[in-house]
Amino acid sequence: MIYITRRERFNAAHMLWNYNWSKKKNIEVFGKCANKNWHGHNFELFVTVKGQINTNTGFVINLKDLAKIIKKKVIDKIDHKNLNLDVDFMKDKMASTEVLAIAIWKELEENIMQLGATLYCIKVQETENNFVEYFGK
Repeated sequence: MIYITRRERFNAAHMLWNYNWSKKKNIEVFGKCANKNWHGHNFELFVTVKGQINTNTGFVINLKDLAKIIKKKVIDKIDHKNLNLDVDFMKDKMASTEVLAIAIWKELEENIMQLGATLYCIKVQETENNFVEYFGK
């Protein structure tokens, strides 16, 4: 088994807010991330797939094909967007990095399988110091 990773970048705004809570509790829990005027990040997305090497190509997956899928299914939908308001696959979800990683997984998994590989990990780096990794169910 071999693993290969594609990195992409995107910029997006979001707000962390639980509408079942008071303003006070949201600010207590989420701090400045609960800013009603949103805040943004320069995110990095790492998509790792695994599989066997194709003896004809020497690839697990053609990275050009993987890049096209990531761009179409994720980057085109979230880059320079508001995760809370503009992104179809984030509708009615908390816009935390954890939830975003799971939603990206769901957007990509089937298309990657169609290319003959298995999605192994979604890593979303929100800041220099904070990132989330999701390995599926």
